[in-house]
Amino acid sequence: MNRILTAVFLLALSVPAAAQDKIEKGKQVYSSQKCQACHSVAGVGNKKGALDAVGTKLKEDEIRQWIVAAPDMAAKVKADRKPPMKAYTALPKEDVDALVGYLATLKK
Repeated sequence: MNRILTAVFLLALSVPAAAQDKIEKGKQVYSSQKCQACHSVAGVGNKKGALDAVGTKLKEDEIRQWIVAAPDMAAKVKADRKPPMKAYTALPKEDVDALVGYLATLKK
């Protein structure tokens, strides 16, 4: 019984750390992909594309679609920002997952 409780406790401790690692990885992807050229977070980057509340406005699946199918999403919401956002189809799934996880935490 003690082993089971210990295992459950250790698992509970590891979940937040894993989530935090994913967020940190997402921040790294945001930076390495130079997202700040068109977007900003906390006033850093292009203020015309502020993402500070994106996690409040969009579901994770919608954020993902903006990353991998931006032209389709722009047409869907009738967005005409210049230059238009490109689709990041070559970005590895792990990077997309991390970026989505990070952006989903941006809430005002």
